[in-house]
Order: sequence, then C-alpha cells, then structure tokens
Amino acid sequence: MGTDEPAGTVMVFAPVPQLTVTIEQQAAGPELHVHPGGQGIWQARMCAALGVPVTLCAAVGGEIGDVIAMLLETEQLTVRTVGRNTGSGWYVHDRRDGSRKEVAEDPGEPLGRHDLDELYDTALAEGLRAEVSILSGAAGPGIVAPEVYRRLAADLGAHGARVVADLAGDHLSAVLEGGVAFLKVSHEELIDAGRAADDSVEALVTAARELRKQGAGSVLISRADEPAVALVDDEPLLVELPALQVVDHRGAGDSMTAGVAAVLARGGDQREAVRIGAAAGALNVTRHGLGTGRRDAITELAGRVKLSPLTRK
Repeated sequence: MGTDEPAGTVMVFAPVPQLTVTIEQQAAGPELHVHPGGQGIWQARMCAALGVPVTLCAAVGGEIGDVIAMLLETEQLTVRTVGRNTGSGWYVHDRRDGSRKEVAEDPGEPLGRHDLDELYDTALAEGLRAEVSILSGAAGPGIVAPEVYRRLAADLGAHGARVVADLAGDHLSAVLEGGVAFLKVSHEELIDAGRAADDSVEALVTAARELRKQGAGSVLISRADEPAVALVDDEPLLVELPALQVVDHRGAGDSMTAGVAAVLARGGDQREAVRIGAAAGALNVTRHGLGTGRRDAITELAGRVKLSPLTRK
C-alpha cells in the first residue's frame, strides 16, 4: 500500500465497545493502561494505521460509556456514537507475569430496541457513504441479535456497498444470509460450529467453499500460528505468514480483517488484500497494543507473504 494510492473509506460497525484496563509490569514497576476496546475498535485502529479514513459507529452508555466516548476522541477515527439506556461493558486484565489473566469482566447489557434503531440508522448511513463496511461482533453473543447483522449486510449490499465480516456462530450464519463480499473466520470457530470436520487444509477448503455457497464472496480462514487458508475468486490458496516472535496473540485476527478491508477500500485486488491482512495480523502479535502496527512494517512484511495455489486431490 503506497502513500500515493487513492483515498478510500471504511465504516466499522462496533455496536458495543468495551473499556479495557490492563496492568503491565515494567522495570520501574506496574503500569496501568486504559483504552477503548473490543473487536471493532481494534479493527478500526488498524485500518487507520494503514492510512485509511475510518468512521466508527458504536453505542455507549452509563459511566463506563462516558469514559469510552472520551477515550475515543483520542483515536485517529471519525466517531459516530449513540447513547444507550444500559451500561457499556468493560474488562480488567493482568499481564504482569507476561501472560494475560482475566481479573474481572462485564460484556455489558443487551442493546435495547430504541438504542439499536438509532445505531442501525447511523451505521447504515455511514456504510452507504463508505467504500467498505466492517461488521464486527460484541463481547457476548446475546448483546446484539444476529438478525441485526443479516439486515445490515443485506441493506448495505443491496445498494452496492462492500461488506467485510469477522463473526462466529449464529451471527456468522446471519451475515452469510445477508451476503458479504469478504469473510474472515478462524478455524476454531468453524470447527466449534460444525462447519469444518477438523483443522486440516482439506477440511478448511471444503468449509470455505460451503461458506461461499451460503453468501460469502471470498473467504480467509486464520489458523493461529499455521498458514492461513483463503478462497479467492473460487481459487483455494495457502497463505504462509512471516514468522515473528509472539508478545500477545490476541488481536491478530482482527488486524487481519482490517488489513483486508483497508486494501479493498483503496480499490486493491483481493490477493493484495490477503497479503496485507496476513502481514497486519503477523505484525500485531509482536506488540502489546491490540490492533496496532506501523504501516511501513506491514507493507514490508506483505512482500514476504507467500500465496500458494491448492490443487484438488
């Protein structure tokens, strides 16, 4: 992704962001880090790091929501928030020994009907203005109904908007019914849902073809520290990522999704999108901050991503 590329915009539907509190241990003593977080926030942050203008649509409420809204003002994003009658979610994680331990967490209350109506209208308007819309999930499966994702994907797609999704379970099924241009999903999510028999490349290619039949244009399946599997233009590809030392594996999949969306928003082809997505995910594991990474490093790593065609046996 060069600096002279045409501008593109991304809308991120991040319905219920969380307040994230993380305790780190440095040489001088413990450090406390407070940020807005959640899948959509991390995806939006990475899109912005790649130089793509981002509009984030979210609902916030209560004392925690006030803090999230204030912190969002410091991000390099255009933010469209709506108030909600129930409180926003949060979590506290302790990383002082190098691993991530959950101290306490509250995903937040389900969105009420009036709050959801306002958020839906906001996301629809911004999505119709954007080149690409990312539909991200909530911290808990019951907070936003799957039907919301089906409707939003269908409404955006019906008016020519390109939708990228990274969802699981019933929400994945719903967004497929609405239709998506590009789907990113992990192999664990496919196996847990019974969509893949195992984690073999053959089983995942079969699952990707079925996902395409059900409403996904292209599919990218992450496999933790193993090569990813992609189905692009109905061609299965093995995506070999650069090997890097891991600081924190969380957020790699969200960075991968963001990389794909950023390239598509700028008019790039889907193979380039897979390369940049793979590089963004690979780089993110080297950092403490989720959804972060330098654009120049991602671009350099993308040149080291190998796409190998997979032939049918």
